[in-house]
Amino acid sequence: MQAEFTKARLRRRCVSIEQLKALLLSKKPLSDRAQPRWIRINTLKSTLEHELATTFKGYKIGATIDQVVSAPATAKVLAVDQHIPDLVAVAPEANFTKARAYTDGAIILQDKASCFPAYLLIGDQFSRDTVGDCIDGCAAPGNKTTHLAALSHAADKRRINIYACERDGRRSKTLISMTEKAGTQNVTVLERQDFLALDPQDSRFANVTHLLLDPSCSGSGILGREDIPILTLPADPKSRKLNGGIGSTNSKKRKRDPETTMDNNNDAAAIEAEETKDNAYDPARLQRLAILQSKIVQHAFAFPAALRVTYSTCSIHVEENESVVAQVLESPVAKSRGWSVLRRQEQVPGLRDWVHRGVEPAADADSLSWSDEIREACIRCHPGDEQGTMGFFLVGFVRPPSVPQHDGTANTELSRDNECWEGFSD
Repeated sequence: MQAEFTKARLRRRCVSIEQLKALLLSKKPLSDRAQPRWIRINTLKSTLEHELATTFKGYKIGATIDQVVSAPATAKVLAVDQHIPDLVAVAPEANFTKARAYTDGAIILQDKASCFPAYLLIGDQFSRDTVGDCIDGCAAPGNKTTHLAALSHAADKRRINIYACERDGRRSKTLISMTEKAGTQNVTVLERQDFLALDPQDSRFANVTHLLLDPSCSGSGILGREDIPILTLPADPKSRKLNGGIGSTNSKKRKRDPETTMDNNNDAAAIEAEETKDNAYDPARLQRLAILQSKIVQHAFAFPAALRVTYSTCSIHVEENESVVAQVLESPVAKSRGWSVLRRQEQVPGLRDWVHRGVEPAADADSLSWSDEIREACIRCHPGDEQGTMGFFLVGFVRPPSVPQHDGTANTELSRDNECWEGFSD
């Protein structure tokens, strides 16, 4: 294979692999490129100004998203995002995984839509002195957690504690690696901890006022995986013998283990790229997911000091999005504690001006309904549109501090069923 690869490179008169890569990228049809490469500047370690002068030195700054996506693959053009601070977009094929800023944790590869939850949660809150401790309920691989830490650090008024939950052991290790690499000082990773198993009355969480929830979902809004070919190699007789033959029970399909196939810098990317989603519309599966998602939001509502909660999915399906919002607002814990949606006019600058909002409820008499105020409070991103994001949904919930604290009785009904992780959490 190496010899044939060398022949292919020489036939194209390329003296290096990098030159061959540049040639192939230059011939790639622009129509195949749906979104730019989004990069968040990690303000725990650097600043936008510093990275523009170093990592992105020589880049033409001030381009639009459309110009970045439509530019030649090797062009050095950059757009500074207008909605999320410290976020930039470069050409889709740009590779920064070997850049010093990436290996040092000064820049983080993160889709623009994935930056919305942390920014909506605390992006403009510190001037009001209302933010206590925070919980990221479904944290791995850690992009949103580290963004939350960076936003809290930017205020530089006081230390807040961020508790990051992850119930899966492998993903917990990736989460720990990500938070350490990003230079977080105020994040406590609750390793192998199911968020629904947390006791809201635990004294550790007495000052938790803000919770970020990005639970398992169908992953139907994620782009860039459908064109990956499936490679089927002939079976190795030696491997077949070791595994007990073709019919052996040990020959199960397993996900790739990033600890043995990738370096630590790519662990988060491996988790985000796990091919577990199913593009087929499956109402039964969506219903199961919606039940779990609703439980998670209602559990967050029960934390005694909670004042703001964000709920997000990388799904385009209304069953996991607006319908979940309508369901949780009708729950006993929401009504007894006064939870409502964070209205559009109360959202952070940048997101309150975001054009794409929630969808209208279905006309079916058996379907849930919701008001225009709720629809306007919901934020949607559409995969492959002019904004250059994946498909995404986000909504914020708020509670007035004057509402009496919930006694926790409804929370006892929110125990987790035997649900398996079957979607994408970041």
